Amino acid sequence: MRNKRLASISNLTTYLLLIVISVLVLFPFFWMVTTALKEQTKIFMFPPQWWPQPMVWSNFADVFKKQPDFPLYFFNSLFIATVVTVGTCVFAALAGYAFAKLHFKLRHIVFLILLSGMMIPTEVTAIPMFIWFTKLQLTDTFFPLIVPPMLGAGGMFGVFLLRQFYITVPGELVEAAKIDGCSPWTTFWTIMLPISGPIMATLAIFTFLHSWDNYFDPLIFISSNHLFTLPVGLKLFTDTAGTEWHLLMAASVIATVPLLVVFFLAQKRFIESVALTGLK
Repeated sequence: MRNKRLASISNLTTYLLLIVISVLVLFPFFWMVTTALKEQTKIFMFPPQWWPQPMVWSNFADVFKKQPDFPLYFFNSLFIATVVTVGTCVFAALAGYAFAKLHFKLRHIVFLILLSGMMIPTEVTAIPMFIWFTKLQLTDTFFPLIVPPMLGAGGMFGVFLLRQFYITVPGELVEAAKIDGCSPWTTFWTIMLPISGPIMATLAIFTFLHSWDNYFDPLIFISSNHLFTLPVGLKLFTDTAGTEWHLLMAASVIATVPLLVVFFLAQKRFIESVALTGLK
């Protein structure tokens, strides 16, 4: 009886803690949405107005009036994030499989050298990369926003993630495929890739999120207005007269929608047990 009571108290404490953490995590999102529906004069009221009265839905339409190119910024971010996500997943799956299951000389040393690139901050390589792309006449294009994230530190994170997953796959599975006459490519395509669904979904979510929120690279490499991404476009709601917070929050709500869509589409794979899937 005492054990049941202790278990109930422990469960109650856990749920209360989870509720508190959820409130803390969701509060900024709640404040963003409510601010997007307020009038400019009521945003900094004290005491604060927790629920907008009245709800100004026209703020969302005013976003496109204030920045007519906002849909273009949205499309640019969506295009870049999609290409980077797909490219990173393909590159990481192939390289991770090679480092985990294929045997070639110096593979561990090569992997460690590539992995060391993750330890170099982006800010350190920004100036050399800018000089390099300038000489190649690739600045003010999408190239610096797509290729380096796929093959740089972000891509190596995916390689590390997929390599660690493929290492856990029993070697007998690969040996059985060889006995059946499968080439390394056939083994990867028909066996390794299908069972890596959950880890690929995890990598896709993180990669899309990072690319979608990337502000530093577009700020450095992009100068043409028609090539701006959403993070740079959001900055345009601040000028010398100040920040139009109601429009900025409305634009931020619009910018958050793709992230929610990607997460909900991939959440089933995201929460599925990787170990259990590997055993399947």
